[in-house]
Amino acid sequence: MNDMDRRRVGIVAVLGALTAIGPLTIDLYLPALPAIRADLATSAAGVQLTITATMVGMAVGNLLVGPLSDLFGRRRPLLVGLLVHVVASVLCAAATDVTVLAALRVLQGVAVAAAGVIATAVLRDLCSGSVFAHLLSRLLLIPTAAPIVAPTIGGVILRWTQWRGVFVVLAVAVVVLIAVVVVALPETLPPDRRRPARLSSTTDAFRTLTRDRTFVGCAVVAGLSMAALLAYVAGSSFVFQEEYGLSEQQFGFVFGAGAIGLVGATQLNVRLLRHFPPERILAGAMLTGATTAVVLVVCATTGFGGVAGILVPLWLTIATVGLAFPNTPALAMSRHGAIAGTAAALLGAVQFGVGGAAAPLVGLLGTGLGAGTVAMATVVAAAMIPAAVVATVLCGRVNSVDAEPVAVAGSVRV
Repeated sequence: MNDMDRRRVGIVAVLGALTAIGPLTIDLYLPALPAIRADLATSAAGVQLTITATMVGMAVGNLLVGPLSDLFGRRRPLLVGLLVHVVASVLCAAATDVTVLAALRVLQGVAVAAAGVIATAVLRDLCSGSVFAHLLSRLLLIPTAAPIVAPTIGGVILRWTQWRGVFVVLAVAVVVLIAVVVVALPETLPPDRRRPARLSSTTDAFRTLTRDRTFVGCAVVAGLSMAALLAYVAGSSFVFQEEYGLSEQQFGFVFGAGAIGLVGATQLNVRLLRHFPPERILAGAMLTGATTAVVLVVCATTGFGGVAGILVPLWLTIATVGLAFPNTPALAMSRHGAIAGTAAALLGAVQFGVGGAAAPLVGLLGTGLGAGTVAMATVVAAAMIPAAVVATVLCGRVNSVDAEPVAVAGSVRV
C-alpha cells in the first residue's frame, strides 16, 4: 500500500467515524427511555417525541448544512456542527423537562446531519462513479453496524451511571472526534471550486438537482428504501414478540440477523462493483426486493410458513436495501461534484422525510391481533414496488462511466 492509498484509507476511516454519530445519537440512549420517562414524569409518547425530534433536526440539518459546505468548504461547517452536538449533549444531560430535552434533540439532529452530509460530500470530492460506490459501501459498514451495538453500549453505560451519563459519554466521544477531524481530515473543497456565497447560488443548485431526472429518481429510490427499512424497524418488535410469541432474547437474535444481512449486502456491493456498474446493481436489487416483498405480503395474509414464512422474505428484502444505500448516492451525485454538499443534503432530506413517514403508518394500519404482521408487510411492499419501478425506469439508464472524472485522493489540500 503506497502513501496515497494509506492517506485515502485514513480519510475514509475518519468519515466512517463521522457517519457513526447518527446511529449513536439515536440509539445509544434507547435503553434509558423508561428511566427518562420516570425521572421527567412524562408519558411514553413524550419520551418517544425525543426520537422524532432528532429525526426532524436531521431532515432540517441536511438542507441547511449541505449548501453551506458548498459555499464555505467542508471543514468549517463540520466543526461547527460537531461543537453544536457537544453543547446540545451537555445540555441534554442537564434537562429537567421532556419538552426541553426534545428541543435539544432537534439541535443534536442538526449536528448529526452536518456529520453525515459532509462525510458523503468529502467522499464525493475525492472520487465518483463506481469508485465512489465502492468506498461508500465500505463507509456504510460503520453506520449500518452501529445500531446493532449502540443499545448494548448504552445498557453497559447505564450499569455505571444514570441516563444523564449517556449524554455525557456522547459529548466526550464527539470532543475526541473533533480532535481527530482537526488533525486528520483535510479540506477537500478548495476555494476555486466553491460556489458564491449568495442565496441565488443555493437556489440554483437545488434547481439543477430537481431538474435532473436521474438525481430525482435516485433520491426517490433512497427514500423508499429507507421507508421499507424503518417499517421493519418500527413493526418488528410488536410482530415477533406479541404476535409470534418470541422472547426478548429471541427477538434480539432475529433483529440482529436482519441487521447482519443489511451490513453484509453493503459489503457484497463492493464485489459486485467489480463486475457490474452501480445502475445495474441498483435496478436488480430493487426488482429482487419488490419480488420478496410481494412474497412477504402473501405469507403475512395467508399465514403460510409461520414465522419462517415472514422472516425469510423479510430478511431478503432488507438485504436489497443494503445494496440501494451505497448505489443511489453514487448515481445521483455522479454528475454533481461541484454541488456535492447540496446534493448529499437533498438526498438525506428525502431519505428522512419519506422514510420517517413509514414508521407511523405501520402503527396506524396494524390494529388487532395479526394485523401488525400484515401492516408491516404492506408498508414494506408499498415502498419496494415503486422503488423497483423508479430504479428501472430512471436510475437504470445511467451510464456511470459518463460521470465526472475521478479525483485523486492524494491531491486534497490540508
